[in-house]
Amino acid sequence: MRLIAVAGGIGSGKSVVCRMLSAMGYDVYDCDSRAKSIMDHDERIKRVISEEICKEALADGVIDRKRLADAVFADERLLAKLNETVHSAVREDIALWSEHRDTAFVETAILYQSGLDAMVSQVWNVTAPETVRVERVMARNGCDMVSVRQRIRVQDGYVPDRIHPEVFEIVNDGFSPLLPRIEELLSLL
Repeated sequence: MRLIAVAGGIGSGKSVVCRMLSAMGYDVYDCDSRAKSIMDHDERIKRVISEEICKEALADGVIDRKRLADAVFADERLLAKLNETVHSAVREDIALWSEHRDTAFVETAILYQSGLDAMVSQVWNVTAPETVRVERVMARNGCDMVSVRQRIRVQDGYVPDRIHPEVFEIVNDGFSPLLPRIEELLSLL
């Protein structure tokens, strides 16, 4: 089993690389969408949210994501508890999902913060200049420039204790061709 992380900050183009990999027949696990689904269906996570993070963020078994975000971003301790709970569940889900696959990919913006770096054999780090990233996110999400730059600073500001030993860069600046680089990295597997 070879599990490879496709990592990079918001707007770097991870999803484009992962769509290309999917089109080539590879299985890709999308951490963002799976984490949301797991949170919506995992009673243990809902219990932690209700009992230890923010009781008001859970109404009739449904997570109020805005209330939850307001609570955790106002208190680092609560954010750490939520991250620990959700990241653990996502890692368990990835382990089950990847069990019977020869080569698979995991798309993540928070490789080191989530502990996924310890699960993967390689990291394909997708990069793009910040100006390009900001433009992409503003166009995609309808966000203003200040909030996009703030989110980039938070993601990019994290410095891991150690870097994964096998990191390969994919430049997704809108000019460099992606397919030849992806094919090159696949040939090294």
